[in-house]
Amino acid sequence: MYDLLLKGGMVVDGTGAPAYRADVAITDGVITEIGSLNGAAREVLDADGALVTPGFVDPHTHYDGQATWDHQLAPSCWHGVTTAILGNCGVGFAPVRPDRHDFLIQLMEGVEDIPGTALHEGIKWSWESFPEYLDVLASKPRILDIGTHLPHGSVRAYVMDERGAANELATADDITRMARIAEDAMRAGALGFSTNRLPSHTAKDGRPVPGTFADDDELLAIGRAMARGGGGVVEVVSAESMGVVDGGYRRDIDWATALSVETGLPITFCLTQIDNHPDRWRDVLKWIDGARAKGANFVVQTAGRPLGILVGLTTKHQFSGRRSFDEVADLPLPQLVAALRDPERKARILAEPSEAAGIGRLLGRLADKAWPLDDPPNYEPEAADSVAAIAADRGISVDEVYYDLYLRHDGRQLVLFTLGGYGNRNTDHIVDLLSYDSSILGLADGGAHVSLICDASTSTSLLSYYVRDRRRGRRLDLETAVRKMTSGPARLYGLHDRGVVAVGKKADLNVIDFDRLNVRMPEVVADLPTGAKRIVQRADGYVATIVAGAVTLCEGEETGALPGRLVRRGQS
Repeated sequence: MYDLLLKGGMVVDGTGAPAYRADVAITDGVITEIGSLNGAAREVLDADGALVTPGFVDPHTHYDGQATWDHQLAPSCWHGVTTAILGNCGVGFAPVRPDRHDFLIQLMEGVEDIPGTALHEGIKWSWESFPEYLDVLASKPRILDIGTHLPHGSVRAYVMDERGAANELATADDITRMARIAEDAMRAGALGFSTNRLPSHTAKDGRPVPGTFADDDELLAIGRAMARGGGGVVEVVSAESMGVVDGGYRRDIDWATALSVETGLPITFCLTQIDNHPDRWRDVLKWIDGARAKGANFVVQTAGRPLGILVGLTTKHQFSGRRSFDEVADLPLPQLVAALRDPERKARILAEPSEAAGIGRLLGRLADKAWPLDDPPNYEPEAADSVAAIAADRGISVDEVYYDLYLRHDGRQLVLFTLGGYGNRNTDHIVDLLSYDSSILGLADGGAHVSLICDASTSTSLLSYYVRDRRRGRRLDLETAVRKMTSGPARLYGLHDRGVVAVGKKADLNVIDFDRLNVRMPEVVADLPTGAKRIVQRADGYVATIVAGAVTLCEGEETGALPGRLVRRGQS
């Protein structure tokens, strides 16, 4: 008798092969038969008219702290993700000295915009070494599987202490100790090692992530140690990944090529469009092709939507700091909206000078990069619909347009401000990058930038928009899109038991009503420790998500099953 039988679904198996209609049988957490099946089952799920895909493997999340207290790891779990990989961008929480907990928290808060108060409250430190951290992660039941990189920033801070935080050059002894930690981490089951070369990624004190300026000797020594420990993926955030350091991509590809050719380690390179060089990604792909021709193993991970932040009354905006706004800023949202709708107060707020720096200043100066987010959300808006275009059409200031927009939907309206990945005011480059043979979907940043971003829903957008709904340009075929989220990242990370719907594979699956698949509007909730706020986004159309043969969510609602575990490299 089968444990679970999925009847009549259209199987998109994750390999890129054409979809086909079949039943899928599951026993003891493993796919046991595929075809026209009539055997008895303890549970039968009607998948007629629905897609059956492998569970999605998200290679780029930041649940490093949240995974120690939270079983759910939302919003990723709501979007078909059954395996989430942590420890990206060179930041994380192990190894750590007992007196350096605060440093790693303020590093994570600065780089990934995760509230430090929530991390201080939520994390119960019971580890020092990286293997001990893995053991803590392994002890927690959860909805989905997780695995993690060893973060360069944590290793450097552990070995070099303040010298590491200050990005001083490592000594020979420092490098030897870092290499030993890397080797031990791989033996314990780390999925890889992440390094961040981007100077604008800084801790709360303004200093770049430890390792940002590490020289080739340090990186090569760590890579050799990884190979000795059994291998793993090297994740690289390039110095030029946000257009900050001209020539950064070229230099990072050079050292990564040398490392990969010597050790055989796979490199996953974060690549998106940057606005000051909108076609630089084309150059990078040519350089990577050259590296692959030399024997380097490169896999590009790219974003499924523009890099954008969500601004509004429930997140951040340019009116904070103006006296007439601050007088009512602490009111509950309904009362705040009522106060802001008063014409006299509106006039005063708009007339007062803004003290806002950063986001506030950018919103005014770059209003042609800001769009009201509709329902359903549109992440490829037309230039004619921008805040700047609305202001010009109405003959009013951009500040007034923002003000009026923020009051829509009872104050819950959000405005998408594109920081990058929208230089040509379209997303043709996303389709092109995902059509590149050696690419996967990544950079969703689940768990990070929680006060301004929610891109953990990108997997849903990829299918609903880039496969089904896009009209502004070329679309992706269904089989390719699924492969980029399943067998592609699974194979990269050596997770050979998943990512494909095939007999003998782990029964991590999604049953999807493709016709009604959609992302909902993002919303702000206060559910982190200490009541800290974050943006979340749900979806429609996921009939069921299955992990290790257990249905974990039905129509987006938890069933109570917690089959998720820590995945260690070499043990999947």
